[in-house]
Amino acid sequence: MPLSWNEIKSRAVTFSKKWEDESSERAEAQSFWNDFFDIFGINRRRVAIFEKQVKLSRVGEKAKNGRIDAFWKGVLLIEHKSADQDLDRAFKQATDYFEGIAERDLPRYILVSDFARFRLFDLEAPEGQDNEIHFKLGDLHKHIKRFGFIAGYQAVEIKPQDPVNLKAAEQMGKLHDLLKASGFVGHPLELLLVRVLFCLFADDTGIFLPAQAFRAWLEERTREDGTDLGSQLAQLFQVLNTPEDKRAKTLDEQLCAFPYVNGKLFEETLPMASFDSKMRETLLDCCALDWSAISPAIFGALFQSIMDGKARRNLGAHYTSEENILKLIKPLFLDELWAEFEKVKSNRNKLFEFHKKLRELTFFDPACGCGNFLVISYRELRLLELAVLRVVHQDAGSRFLDIHQEIKLDVDQFFGIEIEEFPAQIAQVAMWLIDHQMNVKVGEEFGMYFARIPLKSSPHVVNDNALRIDWATVLPPERCSYVMGNPPFVGAMVMSDAQHRDIDYVFGKIKGAGVLDFVAAWYLLAARYIANTRVSCGFVSTSSLSQGEQVGILWAELMRYGISIHFAHRTFKWQNEARGVAAVHCVIIGFAAYESDRKTIFEYETITGEPHPVDVGRINAYLVDAPTVLLSNKSTPISAVPEMSFGNMPRDDGQLLLSDEEKRQLLISAPSAKKFVKHFVSAKEFLNNENRWCLWLVGASPSELRGIPEIMERLQLVKAFRLASKAATTRKFAETPSLFCQIAQPESDYLLVPRHSSENRAFIPLGFFTKDDIVADSCLFVGNAGLLHFGVMSSTMHMAWVRYTCGRLESRYRYSKDIVYNNFPWPDSPSDVQKQKIEAAAQAVLDARAEFPDSSLADLYDPLTMPPVLVRAHQKLDAVVDAAYGKRTFKSDAERVAYLFELYQQYTSLLPSESAKPKRRTTQKEKT
Repeated sequence: MPLSWNEIKSRAVTFSKKWEDESSERAEAQSFWNDFFDIFGINRRRVAIFEKQVKLSRVGEKAKNGRIDAFWKGVLLIEHKSADQDLDRAFKQATDYFEGIAERDLPRYILVSDFARFRLFDLEAPEGQDNEIHFKLGDLHKHIKRFGFIAGYQAVEIKPQDPVNLKAAEQMGKLHDLLKASGFVGHPLELLLVRVLFCLFADDTGIFLPAQAFRAWLEERTREDGTDLGSQLAQLFQVLNTPEDKRAKTLDEQLCAFPYVNGKLFEETLPMASFDSKMRETLLDCCALDWSAISPAIFGALFQSIMDGKARRNLGAHYTSEENILKLIKPLFLDELWAEFEKVKSNRNKLFEFHKKLRELTFFDPACGCGNFLVISYRELRLLELAVLRVVHQDAGSRFLDIHQEIKLDVDQFFGIEIEEFPAQIAQVAMWLIDHQMNVKVGEEFGMYFARIPLKSSPHVVNDNALRIDWATVLPPERCSYVMGNPPFVGAMVMSDAQHRDIDYVFGKIKGAGVLDFVAAWYLLAARYIANTRVSCGFVSTSSLSQGEQVGILWAELMRYGISIHFAHRTFKWQNEARGVAAVHCVIIGFAAYESDRKTIFEYETITGEPHPVDVGRINAYLVDAPTVLLSNKSTPISAVPEMSFGNMPRDDGQLLLSDEEKRQLLISAPSAKKFVKHFVSAKEFLNNENRWCLWLVGASPSELRGIPEIMERLQLVKAFRLASKAATTRKFAETPSLFCQIAQPESDYLLVPRHSSENRAFIPLGFFTKDDIVADSCLFVGNAGLLHFGVMSSTMHMAWVRYTCGRLESRYRYSKDIVYNNFPWPDSPSDVQKQKIEAAAQAVLDARAEFPDSSLADLYDPLTMPPVLVRAHQKLDAVVDAAYGKRTFKSDAERVAYLFELYQQYTSLLPSESAKPKRRTTQKEKT
């Protein structure tokens, strides 16, 4: 066990007095450094050697050799001089030795001295910290903490984005691959790597003493060819699992120095792994990294990804970043706890009760993965506890005699469920690692060593399927304080068969559940778990749960359990610290089965920007300060407007569609086919100003078709394509190969709406077409639409509704008729003057677009290239549309949508209950 800082300082003062008159390097240097190491309770012979010989560059035909005064592999190089000699020259001499030292043995620190003076160089000093200190022998005790690495204290700022996290994961990946290639696979491989991870961390953080004890043992007690490494590791693991007083009396001294770890980490007996020299070297390369700087919060996910070759190519792409974890846990519990601490810190009795309360809190992540939510939450709570201890310590009558007795928080307050065994194991180890890092921090703060070895408490991480297991068996809800996490991001269309079965198991016969994303199951199980309790819950999830048709299906069910949203982060882009970034747009939703007086929406000016909290009185399922409204699929509009329909679906393998060139060639060889060739409009052609054509054979007689071989050839290919389909409905359409599978062509001119459009556009481009323009199923259309309809649907008011209620394809808008269009509240009985103003402004938008005939709609509506004249036209259109709604200004999209939800509620008399059925509003015109 390391000495306390108080003891180390006292020894430093004694050392300085003993050596204050010494000046001869040759006579006493080695005794000087033996005593120096003894300041920290370290036997120098255990870690460093004197007069280490290194081979340097050749001079002529002879190799130039050097001798390092004292050398600790990978840690410290000491160069000693007689009194008053040049220490700058001593430092240069020390760095000259580097060319003769193996890369993994290069030291982080260089220490030069002439007895009376010291200079310590930290070659890997954290940003913002001086990498060099100079002081006299008599001031050693003032600077002693800079030598904490000798005692086993390592004051390191843990940074998730630190490259050491990724480098460490990659090194472990190499070791994993070599072991796997040797035939050591499955559970034994995973557990072996988890144990090695613990040993590497323990080697650099004071759990194993002296520092680098594991590395020294590997180098000194295992053969260079690696043939005995498997058996030696097995023996080491057995030692780590055995209390000191139960170990064999004849046990090797170096092994005996390792502490008893417990925690069941080393309990299971594993098959013997076979190593070779390359595998041993790889493990030693892992030892050479500074594992004290590893962030347990993200390393676990990186570590997990090494097990999957595909995932390793994009290490860390799909784990929740520390930033996003804090976005959730701060409003869920952390901000409130800090606020309570500020209120009670001046009252000793209340502070005592607050500290006691912290110990009683429990935290549950039912999709914990490698434990990053648990790790960060525990770290932040320990920092809060540290603030409590500082206040208590300031009281003159409350100096701590034993810091161990003052720490109340422990890892056993944390619970999790993880379906895969390996990340479940990592989660437990990660909690122990962060616990030790925080213990070191406390020890540094109060000058006492504090480590929980042997491990007596463990986090409760259950390896099971969270959608099948009863959560109450992991942590009864009456004992739970908070539920949190980041359930899997899997869309309904890409779920595996097993995941679909899990969804069915959770949702049973709930109507429409088949369209729900996988994450929705965690929301429903959480609602059932926290019902009739004061437990608060928060999840990071895909934004789909607050958009489109999923909202009405999921939240209608959640509300049966009295669920109320307390805080929410509106859509933001997934960010993390690794090389890859998953293309996911997220929301964070905090909820409980009780109401709260204080509710907060975190708004984002851009999806990659910073959140801005806004206090609100209510939050509905669309994450808007608006009435509790759930939009359901409606077959007809709630307002008196023309109905919207889907376009025509070819499902033809491209055989009924023609490019410009294909059309030209067809009409050259078969001029009679001209009557069947129609202009075909898909979203792609519409937005990008491209031409396409189709064979529209509705009403064509058999003789006409047989008279055009080129068409007959295409129809044969359509038939073969449809017959080969796995879908029975498609095979059925093989009976009519001359027709589109779905025909919905309007009999009138129409307004076209692309079903999918870039989220970067302020407006979804719309356009008018004639009944002879065949509309594709990538579009929707409104027959008999006029400028009034174009104007309202091209307004910011309508687009605000779209952004909050439509579904998404990746991040693109996915416009729908049943949710977006049919539920949209149009202006209530606008006057003739208001209609005329909207129509005039709508025409002005079309005129502005017409000024740029060579530009596509994609060009015109790109926010970077949108012409000023078109911008102004839309601004004027917005003004007249807003006026038709009876409003002059709106501050934000959220305000617009809140207003529209109010209108929706008026139009439909919709109540927030499962039994309420919306009614289509009867307009004044219809009444008369």
